[in-house]
Amino acid sequence: MGKIAFVFAGQGAQFPGMGEELYASSPAARGVFDAMEAVRPGTLKQCFSGDKETLSRTLNTQPCLFAMDLACAAALREKGVNPDLLAGFSLGELAAVAFAGMLPVEAAARLVCRRAELMDACAAGEPTAMAAVLRLTAEQVESLCKEFDRVYPVNYNCPGQTVVSGCREQVDALSQRAAALGGRAMRLNVSGAFHSPYMHAAADGLRDYLSGLTFAQPAMPVYANATAQPYGRDAADLLSRQVESPVKWEQTIRAMRAAGADTFVECGAGKTLSGLIAKIDPQVTVLRVENDQTLNSTLEKLGGNA
Repeated sequence: MGKIAFVFAGQGAQFPGMGEELYASSPAARGVFDAMEAVRPGTLKQCFSGDKETLSRTLNTQPCLFAMDLACAAALREKGVNPDLLAGFSLGELAAVAFAGMLPVEAAARLVCRRAELMDACAAGEPTAMAAVLRLTAEQVESLCKEFDRVYPVNYNCPGQTVVSGCREQVDALSQRAAALGGRAMRLNVSGAFHSPYMHAAADGLRDYLSGLTFAQPAMPVYANATAQPYGRDAADLLSRQVESPVKWEQTIRAMRAAGADTFVECGAGKTLSGLIAKIDPQVTVLRVENDQTLNSTLEKLGGNA
């Protein structure tokens, strides 16, 4: 086996009840959730018994998903599975930063809360949307975006899937244009035009907040969304840029493959990243952890003990 990479889920993967099983079964996962609850009371209730609408609001989604992502990885580490490389999709990048020891969990939790507040405030302005454009190349989607003045290509997910973000009316119009070219567009379950210029104020606010933090060197390479390369000593810059810059996910997975990763474990809610990685490189092993069953299955496949 080559290197193991943990990848952390992003916004849109949330679901009611997430994390409750692991909270009961894994002391390490429970510790993560309890740390988040201490920083932000009410997180446990939202994760375990919150409704879909409550969980879908950015202000709630990001802290809850951060706790879920990190708890899943902690449960794996508790069983003796340690990654060689890390990456996270959008919000998931902050879970990677925390897991790598660049920030203490409590400091990372407060950072996530501040990020959520800033992005939620940006999302409260002009009606915006995000949509995944399928069956068209990234270059075709970029060309389509040039036909509009307030829609941007923002997530390079995998071959044949590029996400656009921007003015809701123009996203809908672009979706129709994509269909005319043989593509298909699917609206995403998010509340703002993330990773676009619509998030510029959030990036500025995050930059101010990050200037007061001290980052340790990561215990293992952490790949940044904005560059698809490992962090150096530029964590504050990368994390502030990230909210208004495209997520280079396909490029990130290819860079991790080039660095020797052949097993990817998705930590957190859902299986979105697992599907994307399988499309980027069908030769790799893709596993995931979101509850007891997937944890035990992943441990079995990795040769560990449940």
